[in-house]
Amino acid sequence: LVPRPAATLILARETAAGIEVFLLRRTHLAQFAGGAYVFPGGALDASDEDPRWAAHCVGMDDAVASRLLELEHGGLAYWVAAIRECFEEAGLLLARECSGELLALEDPDTARAYAGLREQLIAGSLSFAELCSERKLLLALDHVAYFSHWITGQGRPRRFDARFFVAVAPPRQTPSHDRGETVDHVWIRPADALEGHRRGELELLFPTIKTLEALARFADTAAVMDHARTARTVQPMTPRAATGRDGLRLLVPGDYAYAEAGKVDPLGSGQASYEILPGVVTRLSDQVRRVTAPNPGFMTGPGTNSYLLGAGGEIAVIDPGPANDAHVQILLDEARGRIRWILVTHTHHDHSPAAALLKAKTGAQLLGMPPPPNERQDRGFRPDRVLAHGERIDVAGCTLRVIHTPGHASNELCYLLEDEKLLFTGDHIMQGSTVVIDPPDGDMIAYLASLRLLQHEDLAHFAPGHG
Repeated sequence: LVPRPAATLILARETAAGIEVFLLRRTHLAQFAGGAYVFPGGALDASDEDPRWAAHCVGMDDAVASRLLELEHGGLAYWVAAIRECFEEAGLLLARECSGELLALEDPDTARAYAGLREQLIAGSLSFAELCSERKLLLALDHVAYFSHWITGQGRPRRFDARFFVAVAPPRQTPSHDRGETVDHVWIRPADALEGHRRGELELLFPTIKTLEALARFADTAAVMDHARTARTVQPMTPRAATGRDGLRLLVPGDYAYAEAGKVDPLGSGQASYEILPGVVTRLSDQVRRVTAPNPGFMTGPGTNSYLLGAGGEIAVIDPGPANDAHVQILLDEARGRIRWILVTHTHHDHSPAAALLKAKTGAQLLGMPPPPNERQDRGFRPDRVLAHGERIDVAGCTLRVIHTPGHASNELCYLLEDEKLLFTGDHIMQGSTVVIDPPDGDMIAYLASLRLLQHEDLAHFAPGHG
């Protein structure tokens, strides 16, 4: 389902208690977000894309608007839609009169006239362009700034590609809900709205919650607008559903499990997990499964990740982990075939000692590099085959390319599953922590050089030793 282009306008105002934002409550009869408190906004209309709008806007043209939204063209339509939807739903019109002043609706007769125009606009008997032309108004795009970008995740019956804008509410206008799609409205501090949601008093959509969390960090409207107008890359936020011990949760870019959820559950069914639990098998692809050892800690995170390669028949194991009998037994039970190869990324005690135990039970071939003559190394690891940088090895129906990445350890190897662009990184790249560089075997200069080496690879995903 292709997301429908949409625009949302965050209206903010100053009060003695801090910033307040304007929220509308949607009717329970609405097909989308019934009963929820939302910012004014909605889908783009074809009329919003009329190129003639360029002559009726102050502050930017389509080229500037498109550049800010990182679009080739058509960006102006999002600003137009945001202002149009705000007037339809909230009765606030961000436009300038011929004098250059923001439209004022303090006079009762003027307010009644615009209320009538709003009703005609909602009914479809008057277009937004006709309204602006008749009243000689220019849309105040200079009063509006781009704030964020939200795309509804996969698996939802309705999907929107929504640009969120922010503006200080026009001071001489009074908002009102439209008594159709919206049945109530409120000015409220972001923190109070979030607390109301926590108590079950305000129903909020996930993007609204995250937007309120962001707004709560600003001291005043000037700070909000300064932030929104600062040149920056606005990352699209596409929530992904995942499950765990605390139930269903939505993830956004930056959450640890976000990338994995997109890989293992591309249709957004919510079957991906947002947590790593020892002994739980996680299917990463038809060829790759992860089992985490029961050695969580400050240095190991949730534990050491072992990977099973192969869809059946003959199986390879990458990083069998610490010498833990229970973990070794899980690897044997979950292999679903004969373990023929055991590869290690390096010989620290949380990655390779189980190799000897697993070999004793399977007769598998050990592959990797021998341990360096330093402390904190698994001196018992003796590879049957010493691997070299650039070598391609065929194991379990998969082709792995060996990449020597010294730095964390002088014998650190990464393994690239080329047909999936999946890199098994060991401790060279981890999640949630900085890689420890411990001399004399650890070498920061070598580590940085190894990172630069990987910049030349075509990679889609990392499979780290931890995280």
